[in-house]
Amino acid sequence: MARICDLDEAIAGIEDGALLAIPADYAGNAMTATRALIRRGVKELRLLTVPTSTLQAELLIGAGCVAALETSAVGFGELGSAPRFTAAVKAGTLPIKDATCPAIHAALRAGEMGNPFGPIRGLIGSDVLANRPDWRVIQNPFPPHDPIVVVPAIRPDVALFHAAMADRAGNVWIGRRRDLFHIAHASMRSIVTVERIVEDNLLQDETLAPATLPSFYLDRIAVAPRGAWPLKFGSEYEEDTQHILAYIRQAATEEGFRRYLDEHVFGLVAA
Repeated sequence: MARICDLDEAIAGIEDGALLAIPADYAGNAMTATRALIRRGVKELRLLTVPTSTLQAELLIGAGCVAALETSAVGFGELGSAPRFTAAVKAGTLPIKDATCPAIHAALRAGEMGNPFGPIRGLIGSDVLANRPDWRVIQNPFPPHDPIVVVPAIRPDVALFHAAMADRAGNVWIGRRRDLFHIAHASMRSIVTVERIVEDNLLQDETLAPATLPSFYLDRIAVAPRGAWPLKFGSEYEEDTQHILAYIRQAATEEGFRRYLDEHVFGLVAA
């Protein structure tokens, strides 16, 4: 059963060297928890983005918390590239497994169901497949002459994400973001930050129950109002685009990135 606790106790379950799964921005990033992990000095994380990431992966990489990365993209879209991720790639200091969005989801679904691998259409003949020796092409065992790619299941040690609300029983409402079900089901433990705690049991509400993760899939829950800032979080609040643009400019250099951490990660504690 999930335990409601303070933030530092919640993230204590994310140990050095863990395979950590984080969702895409549209699904709810636990940014308050991410800053707390950096302050704690977590290291050697094997980071899995499901399937892409922006500021969350960028901060963890820049702060030296990540030993290896599996992703289908890290960047800020039309706002620009992710400067610390890009610098690490160019320097050759960050081992990367280059994936695709469907491949990551197929691997997680296999892990969710306890299967050793997941099949996926496409990829045959691509450079992505050529550079992933752990992905294989097999023959479909049913119709003949039908090659298909299989990817090994992924079972993260920990999933970390942000949600709108939890109840006192430890159930968490995630709304329409079905990929969070896959992440939580596939992971050994799930740590969640939420905007608020509600008194009524979410699973007893016929409307809310279908979009609620039961507490037995979760490990720890911490309340973190505006916990996804500066990223957008559903209908709760919009992206702080000016903050992100300022970050991209400042983090273009290592010195600028360290100043950003001093002000917006370590400095938040003093504030």
